[in-house]
Amino acid sequence: MRVEESRLQAPDGHGFVLRQWRPQKARGGLLFLPALGVPANKYDAFAQALYEHDVAAAVPDWRGTASSDWRAARSRDWGYAQLLDQDLPTALDALPRDLSWCLGGHSLGGQFAAMLAARRPERCAGLALVATGVPDWRSYRGGKRWGIAGFAHALPLVTRIVGHYPGERLGFAGREAGGLMRDWSRTVRRGGYADYGETADLEAAMARVSCPALGVHFRHDTLVPETTLHHLLEKLGPGPRRIEHFDNDRLGTQADHFRWMREPAAVAAALADWLPVSP
Repeated sequence: MRVEESRLQAPDGHGFVLRQWRPQKARGGLLFLPALGVPANKYDAFAQALYEHDVAAAVPDWRGTASSDWRAARSRDWGYAQLLDQDLPTALDALPRDLSWCLGGHSLGGQFAAMLAARRPERCAGLALVATGVPDWRSYRGGKRWGIAGFAHALPLVTRIVGHYPGERLGFAGREAGGLMRDWSRTVRRGGYADYGETADLEAAMARVSCPALGVHFRHDTLVPETTLHHLLEKLGPGPRRIEHFDNDRLGTQADHFRWMREPAAVAAALADWLPVSP
C-alpha cells in the first residue's frame, strides 16, 4: 500500500498536496477534510484503515498548513469563500471519476464537507461527519458555553490587530488566516453560515442536501458536544441519517476529539459498513 501525492494548484495560484490511497478493488471513495490546523498526513492511519476495507481515501492539506505554499499574514488573508471557491473544488475535480465519492471531514473539515456537498451535490454520494457540528455557543453548557462565546467575540479584534490568528500562542489550532477565523467566529455567534464567495443562499442549498449522512460522535469529546452534530444534521435536507456513538470500549482508546486518529480502526469499520457503494 502506497500513498500517492498530487501537487494541485487552485485558480488563484495557491498550491497544495492531495494525498490519495486507492485499493485495487475500491468499492467507493472518501474525500476527507482535516480539522483546523491539522496536516493531511495526520490522517494516514485512518486512510490506511479504510484501505483495508477496500475504500479509497483522499486528504488535502488546508491552505496555510503543511504542504500549502501560502502562509497566513496581514498581506495574505483568506476566509471560507476562498476555500469553497478555490481549494475544495480543485481537490474534488482531481479525484478519479470511476468511483462514487463521499465527502467527509473532522471537526471544521466536517462543516466544510457539508458546505461543499451543498455546492457540488452531483459529486457527493454521502456525507461522513466525524467529531463535527455547528459550533453555536448556545449548544454548549456551563462554563464552556461562555468561554467559547467570549473567545468568538474576541477573535475579530485579535485577528485585525495581529494581522492573522496566532493559534500557536493561544493554544488552539495553529497560525491561521484572520478572515478564516472571523468566519468561524460568526458561526459560533450566530449559529449559521453566510453566503461565502460564489454561493447564493448557502443555508438553503444545505437544506437541499439529501444524500446519506453518517455522524460519528465520541463520548468524551468536550470540543464538539453531540448537540452540535444534531444542529449540523438538521441543516441538511431529508435523507438517510445515521449516528454512530463511540465510547472508550468501542474505540479502544479515550473517545475524545483527537485520540481516535491514533486508533482509527473502529471508526473506519463503521464508515466502511455505511459507505454507499459505487455502481
